This record gives sequence, structure tokens and C-alpha cells, in this order.
Amino acid sequence: MSDESATLEVRIGPVLVDVPRSIGYFGGVGVALALGLIDPPLGAFIAAAPFLVMLTHRSLPVPIRFVGEALEGAAKPIGGDDDGYVKLRDEQRDRERDRALAAATQRGGA
Repeated sequence: MSDESATLEVRIGPVLVDVPRSIGYFGGVGVALALGLIDPPLGAFIAAAPFLVMLTHRSLPVPIRFVGEALEGAAKPIGGDDDGYVKLRDEQRDRERDRALAAATQRGGA
């Protein structure tokens, strides 16, 4: 359970999965496919969007991030700008946030 979002998240190695939103997102794609509202190639692209956005993670090499940014731009029309339902955990950002919080707490308590 994430402290900041109060949603059920499952961590699989460096990957965080927001379970309820993932069920809704991928389930919605599955229902649209099953009802024939979208064709399978489009459904595959829509389902892959959260994974394509992971290619922009700052721990990856610049050429991979460049490709990720291009693919993220292609995913914008289908909601690629939303928070990821499946995402890489940014441990460096978490450490920086924890240090900043600790420093603020020390200043406030001193």
C-alpha cells in the first residue's frame, strides 16, 4: 500500500503496479476488443502505452530514453500523459524526497 496515494500497489522488482487502475485500464482495452470497438493492432498499442512510457525512465541510457520520448509522444492521444499504472520505481527520487523530508522535519523540530 502506497502512503501517498492510498491505493493498492504491488512491487515486482523495480516495477510498481497500481492494481485497481491496471485492472480498469487493461480490462477496458479487453472489453473494447471483445466488443469489436477497436481492432487488435490498436488494442495492442493501447495496452502497450504504459510500458512504452517506462522507456523514459531517467536511469536508462539516453538513446533508449529518446526512443521512449518519441513513443510517449505517439501515445499521448490515448492517454499516455496520465500517471502510469505500471511504472518503474524511481529510487533516486524517493531517496531525494526522503532526505528533503528529513531535513524539513529537523528544521521544524529544532
